[in-house]
Amino acid sequence: MEEDRYGLPLSTASTDAAAAYREGMDLLLAFWPGAIDAFERAIMLDPEFALAHAARARIHAIYMQREAALQTIARARDLAAKRGTPREQSHVATLVLAIEGRGTDALTSTLAHLANWPRDAMIMALPLGAFGLLAFSGRADHDAARRDLCDRFAADYGEDWWFMSNHGWALTEAGELAKGRAVTERSFALRRHNAYAVHALLHAMFEDGAVDEADALVEGWIGDYDRTGMLHGHICWHQALGALDRGDADKALAVYTDVLVPTMDSAPPLNTLSDCASLLWRLMADEQPVPPNAWADTAAYASTRFTGSTLAFAEMHLVMIAAATHDSAALKGRLAAIERRQAEGRLPAGRIVPHMLRALRAFADDNWRGCARELAPVIGDLPRVGGSHAQREVIEDTYILALIRSGALAQARDLLDARLHRRPSARDTRWRALTAS
Repeated sequence: MEEDRYGLPLSTASTDAAAAYREGMDLLLAFWPGAIDAFERAIMLDPEFALAHAARARIHAIYMQREAALQTIARARDLAAKRGTPREQSHVATLVLAIEGRGTDALTSTLAHLANWPRDAMIMALPLGAFGLLAFSGRADHDAARRDLCDRFAADYGEDWWFMSNHGWALTEAGELAKGRAVTERSFALRRHNAYAVHALLHAMFEDGAVDEADALVEGWIGDYDRTGMLHGHICWHQALGALDRGDADKALAVYTDVLVPTMDSAPPLNTLSDCASLLWRLMADEQPVPPNAWADTAAYASTRFTGSTLAFAEMHLVMIAAATHDSAALKGRLAAIERRQAEGRLPAGRIVPHMLRALRAFADDNWRGCARELAPVIGDLPRVGGSHAQREVIEDTYILALIRSGALAQARDLLDARLHRRPSARDTRWRALTAS
């Protein structure tokens, strides 16, 4: 019987279909272009190959193509029931839950599946990363949970380039920076055409304050990565963060106009939304120029793709757009929906979300005291929103600037001192100087 790269049996009699599936796995796990073509080739070579359909459904879901994802995973489920092994049936059943948006059930199914088949990397990937089942679970300790999960299965994967890129990033986000960076660098050395490892390494450099080193990494590597790659825009977004840290707003703007404009970006929609909205918000908050129509373009992009959003992380960025454009109707509607879901107990991230959304609205209205008042009781709950620390820091920045502008200089100084103690930052040093006046 054919096997995947991790030695797990594949229910296909076609050697070529199995080879195409293995190729697609590697490309998807590396966030490298070509995975769609590989999985579709596997399906063409063996139309009853359940896992190839399941993998294709997964990519549909990543790009928020919900109907296509549901139809394709349903086909995979039928085929797995017909001729799949118990592992393949469990694999597909877990993906069904994830694609249907049943996060809690999907996480439970994932952990049960991994207990039996720990080297099923396509399922192991589900709870990992900044947009994974753990990050979006609403748990405050999801960074530590990701690290613990990787620690538990490290022996099963050994020196595997994909697993180490995840393990390294999980260690970094959980505060074990030196260890996390070392593991990530080993992963990158094993496979340079691995956007996931580059991304994880950029996060380690962000946490270490190594802005120039991160910029050099991107400049020396990005030329091999096609713009259609899932993480192309986001990797460039990291460059923009570094530029803002150095006070180079022009370079940050150039990244936006050259790479991140929604009509140009081919990234998954959640990446495009969060990268564009958060970069524009950072520029606006720091009183830097924003390109004409940039907010309107981002609002137009979001309006057709996030009509039924339930993720706290997405809501955070959607409210940035509504607040920056002073769209009172959108703000009122989003806040009402969030508060209703909170009252009904259907808000995994809890009270941080309505407070955060009201704070963003207040900040856009120059109501600094109101913004600080909303964030003060919940700023410690930010991890519950999901995403990475680098992505969530935009809310910390908003809080610090609101404190400075409302005259709460001692509070702002204490927060900035804590951040500067953790990592050097030219931007935080500039802001720290403002608290001395």
